[in-house]
Amino acid sequence: MTNSEKYKKAFSVLEPSDKISWEVEKMKAIEKKRHRKIAAAAVAIVGVLVLGSGSAYAANVGGIQRQIQLWTRGELTDATITFDGKGGYTTTYTDENGETQEMSGGGIAYDIFGNERPLTEDELMEDAGMNDVEVAIEDGRITVYFMDQVIDITDKFKDGICHVHLTGNGKEYFLTVGENGNYTLSEDKYMDL
Repeated sequence: MTNSEKYKKAFSVLEPSDKISWEVEKMKAIEKKRHRKIAAAAVAIVGVLVLGSGSAYAANVGGIQRQIQLWTRGELTDATITFDGKGGYTTTYTDENGETQEMSGGGIAYDIFGNERPLTEDELMEDAGMNDVEVAIEDGRITVYFMDQVIDITDKFKDGICHVHLTGNGKEYFLTVGENGNYTLSEDKYMDL
């Protein structure tokens, strides 16, 4: 028999005194109270976070909003852009007639594995910046508004298409416009309609 086994056998017949048992019980009770306090604090923190985010969600009608400025009809205009969290946005502004206007956009991107994902807010902000172009048909005239530029392209169409080279924000843009006002905009080349 080893020493360890001898000690176990010798002390196994001993019973702890009531005083030792009482101390153990007291320590267990203190530990339970401490765990309850920690649990209560965790519940309180979660409650504050849920209520706080719920009220922010309610105040923002479910999306993330930012105040921005965009170009409309050659004028810099204050607007609100709301992101839906699913790769889309809506921009709301007041036009020169005092009427509320909305523009929406968004999309998806693909990762290196070919998986589809919604566009991020930063990507959407870039897309919203592309909305600095407006093509308007009024009184038989076709006008391109780009940032602070106003360009009449009515007489520049060839075979129903007009190509307009634009520069702004230190970038080049290639605008393809159809006689019906449809257009495509690219930073790389003129695109087909």
